[in-house]
Amino acid sequence: MDAELSIATAPFRDPRYAPRRLVVDERPGGEVVLTNPAPFDARHQTTVSALAHWAEAAPDRVWLAERSGDGWRTLTFAEAWQRIGALAAGLRSLGVVGDRPLLILARNTIDHALIAYAAMGQGMPVAPVSPQYGLPGANLTRLTHACQVLNPAAVYTEDAALFADGLAADVLAGLPVIAGKNARPGDVAQDALYGHGSAAPTARPGQHAKYLLTSGSTGLPKAVINTHRAMSTNSAQITACFDDPDPPVMVHSAPWSHSLGANAILHYSAHRGGSLYIDAGQPVAGRFAETVRNLREIAPTYQNMVPAAWMLFADELERDEALARNFFSRVRLLQYGGAALGQAYADRIQAVAVRTVGERISFGSGYGATETGPTASNVHWTNARMGLMGLPLPGCSVRLLPEAGKLEFRVKGPQVTEGYLNQPEKSAAAFDDEGYYRLGDAARFAEPGNPEAGLVFDGRISENFKLASGTFVVVGDLRIQALNAVGGGVVTDAIVCGENQESVGLLLYPNPTLPRADIEAAVRQGLAAFNARAKSAGGRVARALVLPDPPDPNAGEITDKGYIAQPVARAVRSAAADRLFANPAPSDVMVF
Repeated sequence: MDAELSIATAPFRDPRYAPRRLVVDERPGGEVVLTNPAPFDARHQTTVSALAHWAEAAPDRVWLAERSGDGWRTLTFAEAWQRIGALAAGLRSLGVVGDRPLLILARNTIDHALIAYAAMGQGMPVAPVSPQYGLPGANLTRLTHACQVLNPAAVYTEDAALFADGLAADVLAGLPVIAGKNARPGDVAQDALYGHGSAAPTARPGQHAKYLLTSGSTGLPKAVINTHRAMSTNSAQITACFDDPDPPVMVHSAPWSHSLGANAILHYSAHRGGSLYIDAGQPVAGRFAETVRNLREIAPTYQNMVPAAWMLFADELERDEALARNFFSRVRLLQYGGAALGQAYADRIQAVAVRTVGERISFGSGYGATETGPTASNVHWTNARMGLMGLPLPGCSVRLLPEAGKLEFRVKGPQVTEGYLNQPEKSAAAFDDEGYYRLGDAARFAEPGNPEAGLVFDGRISENFKLASGTFVVVGDLRIQALNAVGGGVVTDAIVCGENQESVGLLLYPNPTLPRADIEAAVRQGLAAFNARAKSAGGRVARALVLPDPPDPNAGEITDKGYIAQPVARAVRSAAADRLFANPAPSDVMVF
């Protein structure tokens, strides 16, 4: 490659975006409404409509692939459509098809996708819950609450032996259980559903297709209603951001119990006729090797990962030339979501791209929530700047309302949920007087006076707090800046503490592969440099403590998507937080 090229001078590979469109309505009092007037293709109005189309238009194209030994088990669109029809007939033969959902207790697998689309195609909602709810050692109170909210008609599990603890929960007693493998006496083997002919889809656009539980970080989880039309619309809106005739190839691990994995990845692949390689890796140290293995073999055209994964991947790309060559061979777009990604990590990844292929790859982000489809806005222009929320999707509007010196971000569009299952009061309270959904986050313009430059995330209002002095702490910004300052992958994430305290403290999750002494030395050095640049008490770290172990997913402190639920984590690690602020400071607490 040209030795003169750098991340400042190298050209971008074409991400194939459609032209940016935006209408700006400036209202009295500083309120602004942004609307994307671009049209989108609304031909697919149910979740199975696109699958039927691709089964005819591209029958031999791979839709889904999963690991099988050293190779891959693949499923074409034609094969998928045939099996979905057969499974639909099998579900009808069991007598479970109706308004009550099919509870899905499974990881991401081909068989999970097939039975989910078979049920949805018959107008039976599906309710995929976190696999953590039923794996060995799970806290069954979360599964119990989920079932009380969902009132399922039947249960699907990928493996009755693996999920035996969850299936033994009292709340599931008496429900029919469909098992992908290791069916117990009385269970129905998934393969047995294939012997009842085939059933044509009956779903209608306005019917409930899926219920997805909220994270529960601000209370008990609620079941968000996803209609067929809303799910299909969100995929169509994202598609309209591109001028790209080629179907995407993706390698992805986000769980289908959450909106990112379930709708923005799995259903988007079905809508676009794309190929999704199911990744069983996780974005935490020690469990990321499977993701790296997959990306050594499969060259994606579109790669979406949570920031924790990109941070680990930066290290891998820098030390593995073969991985970099394969990964950058045809990827046109890099994407992150779920939390902020530091500019330093993005620049490291771009530097490897420039060194490997002589081009930068557009690195964007999307923004939204389970209630918004999930995608409400995204970066749909060539970009290398981190922290952007983008601009509204086609057919979507964003209301920016002045609130406590910030602009609160609210969303309205055809992909937004109609509300929460059987909770009309909470559904009504989630929307404002103009029908905009309230996300609880703030935004600011990337370039004042130039709305087309996009919006920047300006903090999660529900995560932020004040010190005893009244100084406001913007948790998201401080967390990512402190992690960037420590760098080097020595810690994997942080909990920001200090509400009603005199100063800010950090609880840091260690990289379990490194000696603790090395971790603490790097933390001390990095945070000292960070504090030297701080401009206020709310942006300075006064104390830090390296935790003894990584985040515990069974306790809920790390979500399935791989990011830290700050309020939950602060509660789970309350004893460590007490140590962090104890006087005098214990010997393992760093004081700055």
